[in-house]
Amino acid sequence: MDARQKRNEVLGKRVVKALESRNMEAYYAATKEEAVKIALELIPEGSSINMGGSMSVREVGLLDAIKSGNYNFYDRDKASTQEEKREIARKAFTCDWFLGSVNAMSEDGVFVNIDGNANRVAAYAFGPENVLLIVGMNKVVKTEEDALHRARNEAAPINTQRFGTATPCVKNGSCFDCKSPECICCQILITRFSRIPRRFKIILVDENLGF
Repeated sequence: MDARQKRNEVLGKRVVKALESRNMEAYYAATKEEAVKIALELIPEGSSINMGGSMSVREVGLLDAIKSGNYNFYDRDKASTQEEKREIARKAFTCDWFLGSVNAMSEDGVFVNIDGNANRVAAYAFGPENVLLIVGMNKVVKTEEDALHRARNEAAPINTQRFGTATPCVKNGSCFDCKSPECICCQILITRFSRIPRRFKIILVDENLGF
């Protein structure tokens, strides 16, 4: 174990305790494979599953495992029309599990998410019975203020590059508080506590995941 891994393990386990103090269930995984193993142990076979566009879920290999497993996965990538995609997104509110990540998380367990269509933040706030988040240690920052700054000035501008929009952050590389029709920063959700015990299952991973 190198110095970076040692630091991430110490910090990760501290963040796990912070999340547990916020009525959430949390784990620390040293590898992508360990993260997927934990996730599959949590999700019973036959569960209905939905997700947004999380790169972290894809990068650890959890999406492939779900698609090849015995689950009822609502796959919006197979939608042939925008209306069909919206119908799949709406199923998030009644599914057993919603998969995703965060744009940033503070060391004391507060996390920030920014959305354009708001299907992801809406599902985090209300609806699915369980929300499982895969979070790379690259997204852990010191404070809630740092988390908001990371979400707006690092995660969002990179995501807009991925989507190929014409927003000011695509042209300039950081947030400009725009009102562009293609803005992906329409909704900002700060999650600091779960009223329903253990509704959130969060797996911190010693990997650079997502944006």
